[in-house]
This record gives sequence, C-alpha cells and structure tokens, in this order.
Amino acid sequence: MEDGSSVYDFHAEIGGNLIEATIKEKQEAIYDYDDAISSGQEAFLLEESDESPDVFRLSVGSLPAGQTASVSLSYVTELPVQADDALRFFLPTVLCPRYTPQGSTSLTSEVPFVPCDSVPYSLSLNCHLSSLNGIASVKSNSSLSPLEYLSDDKTEAKVSLSPGFQFDRDVELLIYYSQAHQPTAVVEAGVSTAAEGSLMGVPLVMVSLYPEFSRSTEESLTKNGEFIFLMDCSGSMKETMEWESNSARRIESARDTLLLLLKSLPFGCYFNICLFGSHFKFFFPKSVEYTQQTMESAMKKVKDMDANLGGTEILSPLCEIFREPCKPGYPRQLFVFTDGEVGNIKEVIEKVKKNSAKHRCFTFGIGDGASTALIKGMAKAGNGHFQFVCGKDRMQAKVMQTLSFALQPAVTNVALNWHVPDGMEVVPVSETPMMLFSGQQLILYSQLKGKVDETAVGHVSLQYSLCDMEHKTEMHFALNCAKHSRLTAHRLAAKSLINQMEEKKEEQLLTGGGIENLKKNIVEMSSEARVLSPYTAFIAINKESREAIQAPLIRRDIPCGDYMNEVSLFNSGDYMNEVSLFNSGDYMNEVSLFNSGDYMNEVSSFDSAMPCDSSLKASLPKKKGSSLISKIFMKCLSPASNSMSELPVPVEEEKQKDPMLKLISFQKANGSWELQQELINLFNKAEQEVLQKKPKEISDKSVWATFLALLWLHGFNSHMKDEWKFVALKAVSWIKAQPGLNLSICLQAGNDLLGCQLDLKTLEL
Repeated sequence: MEDGSSVYDFHAEIGGNLIEATIKEKQEAIYDYDDAISSGQEAFLLEESDESPDVFRLSVGSLPAGQTASVSLSYVTELPVQADDALRFFLPTVLCPRYTPQGSTSLTSEVPFVPCDSVPYSLSLNCHLSSLNGIASVKSNSSLSPLEYLSDDKTEAKVSLSPGFQFDRDVELLIYYSQAHQPTAVVEAGVSTAAEGSLMGVPLVMVSLYPEFSRSTEESLTKNGEFIFLMDCSGSMKETMEWESNSARRIESARDTLLLLLKSLPFGCYFNICLFGSHFKFFFPKSVEYTQQTMESAMKKVKDMDANLGGTEILSPLCEIFREPCKPGYPRQLFVFTDGEVGNIKEVIEKVKKNSAKHRCFTFGIGDGASTALIKGMAKAGNGHFQFVCGKDRMQAKVMQTLSFALQPAVTNVALNWHVPDGMEVVPVSETPMMLFSGQQLILYSQLKGKVDETAVGHVSLQYSLCDMEHKTEMHFALNCAKHSRLTAHRLAAKSLINQMEEKKEEQLLTGGGIENLKKNIVEMSSEARVLSPYTAFIAINKESREAIQAPLIRRDIPCGDYMNEVSLFNSGDYMNEVSLFNSGDYMNEVSLFNSGDYMNEVSSFDSAMPCDSSLKASLPKKKGSSLISKIFMKCLSPASNSMSELPVPVEEEKQKDPMLKLISFQKANGSWELQQELINLFNKAEQEVLQKKPKEISDKSVWATFLALLWLHGFNSHMKDEWKFVALKAVSWIKAQPGLNLSICLQAGNDLLGCQLDLKTLEL
C-alpha cells in the first residue's frame, strides 16, 4: 500500500457471518489471535510490517477444510501532485524482493513465487471521477477504456482498466483537472459520540494550498551548491522500465538522466557521483569543482555505468557521504536514484533525518515495486522532494523539475495564520512546513474548537520570505461542514499525528530519552480514530466457531508471480476491483474493489482536497482436505531479480540516441558548443552551408554553434523545454558574456539556416 495510507476499517466474512474487527495494542492482538487459533476459532490479524510502513501483513486461520473467507479493509490517503500537475492514484501490486543487509530481518523471504499463469487472481478496476474543477483527462501505465463524461460540464466521468490486466506492474492513474493549482478547503464535522475536545470529536478543516513563486524569483536560482548523485547500480536495475521486453532498462534511463544532469549543473558548483550496490564507489575522492575537465571525466564514467554491483545496500554510502564535511557557502543537495528494493528502510530514513541540517535530500523511485516508504521517507526526512518514475515516464523531465527545486533559494520565516470569527479557536494538527517548493501542493489539518457558525467565513494565509522578499498565499473558505464526509480528513489528520509522534520517538531513541509515553499516546490516538499504527493491529475472531479442528493445521502462503527477466505478477483468477473517485472542494475519491469468485476486493472512499480513501476485500481460495492458516501480503512480490553476486553484465549495443540528448551531450561545461561535424549533422545541414550562413561579425565559431544549438532547441524541441531549460540558461549566459555581438544579425542568420521563426525574447536573449 502507498506510504502514508491510513487504514481505518477491517472486517471478514466466513460461512455467511460478518466478523467486525477491533483495533488493539499489537502484542495484545497477536496474543488474542494465537489464543483463538489454539482454541479452534477462525481468526484474522491485520498489522503493519515492522520493517516497512508501506507493507501490511494479513494472517488468517484456522479455516476448516473447504471453507472460504473474504476480508475487507478500508484506507484513505492523500494523492500527490506530479510534475505535470496530475494527481497520482497509485495501487501497488508489486512488492520486489528487498535486499536485506546481513543481520537484518528479511521482509520478503517468506513469500513464495509461482509462474504467472498459475497465480490465482486477476484485477478489474473501474473509476468514477468527480471534481468541481473539471476533469480534463485520465492517463495510466496500463490500457484504459475511453474516458466517458457523465455531465455536460465535465465535472463527472468514469473510466476503467481494460480487461485482461495481469497485475504484472503497479497500477497508476494520472488524473488531470481543468483548473490545476486551485487552493481548496473542506470543513468536516466531528463524531458526536467521541470524547469532547478530542481529535475525532470536533470539526476539522483540511486546507490544500499551492505556493507559487514569481518568475523573477525562479530565475534567481543559486549558482552555488554541492550536488551529490547517489545512483543505484544493483542487479535489479537491469529490469525494464515497462513490462515490454524491448523497452528501456532502468539503468539505461538512469544513465541518460545522469548525463543530462551533468550538463545542466551551474558552472563553478561542486559535485560528485556515487554508484552503489553490495558495495559503493565514488567518481572522485571528494566533491570537485564543476569544470570542463571534471565534467568530461564524470561523463566517461557514467557511460560505462551498469547494473552490476549486486544487492541494494544504500546505508553504507549514505554514511560515507554524511561523514564528509560540507563546503561553506555550497549547500549540499543529495539526489538518490533507486528502485527501492531494500530491507532496512527505517534505518536508512533515520540516517537521513539525523543529518538533515547538513543537506537536502531528493529521491527518485525507479520502476514498479519501488518502496514508497523509502522514497517518500528519505525526501521528507531530508526536507526535499520525491518523484516516482515508471512505465512510459521520462525520467529526465521529473529530474529537471527536482533540479529546479534544489537550485531554488531557501525559504525562511514560514508562518501559517488563521482568522476565524470570535468564539472559535483554530488548533493546528499539522506541523508548519519548513521547506516550500513552487507549485507543489501543501495539505494542512487544523481543529476548529468552540461554537462553529456555519454561515461565517474563515481565512488562512501562508507567509514566507524568499530572496529578501515577503510572499503570501491565502484563501477564504466557508465554515459549513461538508456532507457525507465519512471522516476522511479526521483519519488523515490522525495518521499525520501518529507519524509526528513516531518521528519524536525515533529522536528520543537517539538521545536516550523515554519513549513509553509516546508509544502509549500513539496507541491511544490509533484506538480513538481506528487508524492502524506501528503499535496496533486489527483483530477479528469468529467467536461462534468453538469446535476444535482435529486435522493438523497447514500453513499456506498466497503466492506471487515469478517472471524472471520481465515484470509479471497477477494473472488470472477471480480478483475484481472497482474504484470511484469523486470530489467536493478539490478531489473526493472513492475506491471500491469487489469480487466474482474466490478473490474479493472492495474499496470505498471519500476525499476532499487530495486524499484517496479505499477499502480492499480479498477472499481466500478454497483448500479441500485440510484446515489452513494463510498469510496475505497486501503488496505482492516481483521475482528475485536482485542478484547478490557481482557477475559481469554484457554490454548491449547502443540504441539510437535521442537527438536532443545527443545535442546536449556536445555542450561544454561553460554552456557553449563547438562547431563540430556531429553537431552539424544534427542540424541536417552540410558543413559548407553552415559556414556560409555564419555572419561575418562572428569570428569565433563557438558563438555561431552555440546560437544555432539554442535556436534548434527552441525551434524543434519546445515541447521538451522542461528537460533542457538549464542547458539553455547556461548557453544564454555564455552568449551574453561575449563582447561586441550583434544578436539581431545572429538571429536572422540562424533562422534562415534552420528554417525557424524565433525572436530574441523567445530565446531569452
């Protein structure tokens, strides 16, 4: 399940009896489960994995021979905003085998694999979308039915996954709205039966804001910085980005992206690259200044980079990076690229958090099965930003957006101010963020205490300083409570509080402080909100089944597909799944997964602002002739492709290179190009023609080559500007620094040669 999901309900059905689960302290729930099984009762235990908060374990037992049970869980989660303003609904289906360092507990060793055509389940997914902002389109990494609008104003629509989905990859839906970046607020009533003044007992407001920086601010990107790129070169990076065998491999996409990053760094900064697997190696003993010589040296090594370093051991290189002191005046920016197949997730995140004062951490989860807990957790702990890259995603576009965040000047003096009518009090639940990025969504939760006047209007403003200027993002919102809210905001707020307390617990562990009170508070909050936590579990016992089973208990693990070199998991069977996403305010979201046959799945949800609320239902296949104890891993495993040995990897023939990336590869560190034959070939011109068109006023051929390269990028690749904008900025700066240059004459000559119709404003000259 995606990291940050708040599981709030669980029940089971067996022999026509509905068994409601209760939430208890985890050890107490485990004791009750073991006691029930030993007494011959059917029991169900749902718990969060100790190793990774995005993986849940469901234990079922002891079922009589031939008996069928169905289970249903419900969860709610925030939907993150992507680089292109889409909302991402993510249904993890792939749990890759996690590389586990020696001495650690393996998260995935218990789960068996079978051939894909023998997996006993499949998936059907139907989505109902509703948004006052208007639904523009829906995309997916899997085949979808055509989007069908249910209203003339396009505020409602439905779409479904095409039949035959084999569960060989994570399911991703990208939902685009007609009006992106619209601040929203939803007020949700509390539960009348909850304790007075408690989180669940009072109204709560959920606010979604989008801080926008001015263009002048975005252009004042810092030129100083130390950039360290930590690149996963483990065996699993040999897997393809998509399920088709002829698609690019993860390591190939990462290699092209790293080359683009090297060309996009500001001249004079410092940088280093570290490749890691079972062991790690740096390109340079310590970070070096970004010059033509160091850039060329790094590029040669990047071109030889391959997925041949064994397992995914990320903690050791992190420790080595943090051991090196930072350079004064050059803030450290850490970029981490990994497919997220590690077992010591909590230890890694804690190491990043412990060193958060020394750096910012930006993470990229590559391919299906990347751990959302690792990718999100490291970015949050390091005050950075995360991105997931899978399927047909271009890694370059997402990485360039993140580079702009890393170059963004630091935001200071962040303050959140609330204004409500007299007699009311706003009590923040979310912590005020210390790091803001332009255009990125910010979701905040606050309690509304006192007498709520539903006819009144509230006001919230986010203030911060940037580049010695004061900025403000604000909005007004009605105080009337949303109807049919189903406590989505309250449950998300409860999960936020639990996460905050869990972070404080880790801090106290490091300082030797007491943690028992914090654990107690987490259990109390979890129980009050019925939201699962690391210290609680859902337990459901069929108390009517008291007859002891005579036959020996047989343990049975639900298998996952083994696909060797291609990602292929869920195949055929009876797993049906329906999702509806609707909205009031920003995005309301319902997911409903149901069944025809043995594997059942039901999801229901309500969302406002950004959350997605879902419930899962799964039936255990019948097993005749014996009773059974089963474990279901709510994320399923891909095959064990993460080789732990360092075997030589054959170098594949170089594929046809992207012309844009090829042109960028010729750029020098200072932003200029030389007039070489390879560059001329990209323009599809003869060398003589290029030289004849060169204005006489230009004596340096590099000036002419740089001007033409800049024109070519704008004229023939404007749709990919997000990927080459930093390359162009360096070129513009270099051209402006050339003395006595008549830009108008250069522009006319360049337009004539390349057949463009561009002006100096477009070129930012």
